[in-house]
Order: sequence, then structure tokens, then C-alpha cells
Amino acid sequence: MIRIGLIADTHIPEAGDNIPEQVYEQFKGVDMILHGGDTHVIEVLDWLEEIAPVLCARGNGDYTHHNNPRRPGLPDDPRVKHSQIIEVQGVFIGLIHGFPLPHELPYRTQNELIDMHFETRPDIIVCGDTHEARVDTYPNLTVINPGSPTLPNQVRGLGTIGFLTIDEGNITTSIVQLE
Repeated sequence: MIRIGLIADTHIPEAGDNIPEQVYEQFKGVDMILHGGDTHVIEVLDWLEEIAPVLCARGNGDYTHHNNPRRPGLPDDPRVKHSQIIEVQGVFIGLIHGFPLPHELPYRTQNELIDMHFETRPDIIVCGDTHEARVDTYPNLTVINPGSPTLPNQVRGLGTIGFLTIDEGNITTSIVQLE
């Protein structure tokens, strides 16, 4: 069994100086952490990597914003890519910052959106961007957005993270409200 911690849109230092302590408590014992982007600083990945290996999607806020010192941009780092595919026990996980749902882009099919961003068809897509925690299930695809632990629904406060468990090809997802 592989347990993966899911997090996105931490927005450090805009949303605070650090990741909430509750994230560390919840992620104890995970095998891997996937960050759906908008970390704003590379230190977020370094902090999370003290728990487990980390991979990250580069979010729109992870590029240098010259007029915003709280968004210095992420340097080149092997953990960070626009999108990536991770294979775990034969399950293909796509990691990307923004992935619109089919009803949000009616002029593109789901397959077109997948083909635009991934070389291999994912079974699961982990994303961020909206700060809205949700799990959407389609035939042959699950899209999970863990929300934001620091800016849930674009409001500063204690938010959400997610988990993905893969056990012999069986996939379980969950969202956790931090308290």
C-alpha cells in the first residue's frame, strides 16, 4: 500500500510565513507528497521533503513577479515541472497546477485537455489552482484538487489537504479539513 499526501496552493509567504503545523501532523507516515503548485518559494518543498519525497507542478504564481516580492518565483529544480506523470503500482498519476473540468471548457474534450499536458494517459490527475477542494470522478479518470491549507476558497484561514492511497491497483482518495 502506498499513501500519498496531496497539497496545493500554499502561497508562502503571501498566506503566512510557514505551512500550518497541522499539515506536518497529517502527512506523518506518507510515502510521497505531491504539491499541485503555487508554492511561491522553493523552501516549501524543502520543508515537506523532511517528511517524504516531494514532486511539484509549477503554478502560475511560481514564476517571477517583478512587482511582487512575495512571489519571487521558483528556480529550476528537478522536483518541479509544468506537468508530470508518476507511476505508482501501475497507476499513472498526472500532476499539474491548473486542470479545468470538462464543463469549464466546453470547447475542449477531456481527452484533448489530457493530450495537451501529458504524454501518458493518467488514471488520476492531481491539480490545484482553484483553492477549492474536490474530487471528480469520470469513466477511467479521477481528478482531485486538495484545495489549499492556507487560502481555502481564496480566503486566508486553515484549509484542506488530500490523500491518495493505492493498494494493488485500488485507488482511494480523501480530502481532510485541517483543524
